[in-house]
Amino acid sequence: MIETEISKLLYKLKESGSQLVFREFYNLCYDRFYRIAYFYAKNEEWSQEIVLEAFTKLWEKRNTLTEIASIEDYCFILVKNIALNYLAKESRNDTVLFEDGMEKASTQSSPEETMISEELFTVYLKALNQLPERCREVFVRIKEEKQSYAQVAEQMGISTKTVDAQLQKALKTIREVLASYL
Repeated sequence: MIETEISKLLYKLKESGSQLVFREFYNLCYDRFYRIAYFYAKNEEWSQEIVLEAFTKLWEKRNTLTEIASIEDYCFILVKNIALNYLAKESRNDTVLFEDGMEKASTQSSPEETMISEELFTVYLKALNQLPERCREVFVRIKEEKQSYAQVAEQMGISTKTVDAQLQKALKTIREVLASYL
């Protein structure tokens, strides 16, 4: 997240209580929140519900959000906890929805693996947020949304060579950040 932009919006929100300002905050953060929720839930519908619950909680706490030292970390933890609580509630129903249909949850990871995975995902998100906007958009469309180079080029009004160059730039930056972490 762009911490300074978010901080400015949160101060505006605290002063005005405006739903329009909160809508700007929502638009700025929705995609990132969704990626975090999807990382845990692995289900589009559940991820949307998790994100909506997170924004509801943020709206309820809108007057105290400016007091938080790192809003980016706070939001990450908030979405993560809501996702984990949601998954726990769903697992009580004794089923987990996988891409290939309804099956029993059968694999458990160790706490160490879970912690490493969460830390690595946090580092990945921070690396993604460091990318220039166009570079990040190309990366997300190709790697996360599985669009083709031609689709991205057409939608963004750029050439496929530019798409490739932006993707390579994004991959290099993300690899460098992850390599320093690992």
